[in-house]
Amino acid sequence: MVQKKEIQSLEEIKQLVDLFYGKVRKDPLLADIFNAVIKDNWPIHLEKMYRFWQTVLLQEHTYQGSPFAPHAKLRVNKEHFNRWKQLFFETVDENFHGEKAEEAKFRAEKMAEMFQLKIEYFNKNT
Repeated sequence: MVQKKEIQSLEEIKQLVDLFYGKVRKDPLLADIFNAVIKDNWPIHLEKMYRFWQTVLLQEHTYQGSPFAPHAKLRVNKEHFNRWKQLFFETVDENFHGEKAEEAKFRAEKMAEMFQLKIEYFNKNT
């Protein structure tokens, strides 16, 4: 059984990101989408995700950029976002507890909602 811990430092952020994307990379619905876009650049992508979640959860401002831009042209729908959220929540719940764990799930939920709406809008208007 995994010893759950609180998200308090970059170490836990890295664990969360690595475990989550480990699942994504094997997922029957999501793997092909992510691997087609990221290709052999997984280390770069993971580093970017460490910085993003470090900024969001720890208020250590190490991420710069626009999180939505790389996703704008993806051909994904509600099913993809639901699976992404399911894997993210599962990863958090299996490994972490506490305020930051709940905040991570809340932020992921809101980000997925926003990205889904923006992608739908982008696809209808381009």
